[in-house]
Amino acid sequence: MIKRLTVFCGSSFGNESVYEEQAYALGKKLAKEQIGLVYGGAISGLMGTVANGVMENKGEAIGILPHFLQGKEIAHLGLSELILVETMHERKTKMNELSDGVIALPGGYGTLEELFEMMTWAQLGLHQKPIAVLNVNGFYNDLLQMSQNMVDKGFLKETNQKMLIVDDNIDTLLMKMKNYEAPNVEKWISKDEV
Repeated sequence: MIKRLTVFCGSSFGNESVYEEQAYALGKKLAKEQIGLVYGGAISGLMGTVANGVMENKGEAIGILPHFLQGKEIAHLGLSELILVETMHERKTKMNELSDGVIALPGGYGTLEELFEMMTWAQLGLHQKPIAVLNVNGFYNDLLQMSQNMVDKGFLKETNQKMLIVDDNIDTLLMKMKNYEAPNVEKWISKDEV
């Protein structure tokens, strides 16, 4: 059962209005489904938009923001809860602890880093949560092609590639996440070693 989802996304809006529209629509859908949002805690860009979509539709939004980013990613003060942490690693760890899965919207390096860390943890067997990308307007097509290239070149097992749930429709994406069954992977390391 999915009670909360972490959403990784850009702290800017990008240059196509569809990104902002879909971020808000996702937040609204989460609120309607009574699925809480866990995210980076900022009011800017898609981050603020998805949180507004949740809060304006009477949902729960928990932001997690490192102290040192308060000046760059201005804290969203209208959330259900804002948790301030010391480091980026502490931020991601807290997001993982509070959520039952992950959705990545369009974003930059930070979004990709967060997405790939969660994928790596799944590959290592540290969690079995659904991880998804909302492929708004084909934003992640090149990344998906790169993933296929990693499989073709022998650097990624197809089983691990298939852990990533992909869809361009919010309803379908959430349904896939609710029905996700993690593959049985051998744990390489324990949670305490991460």
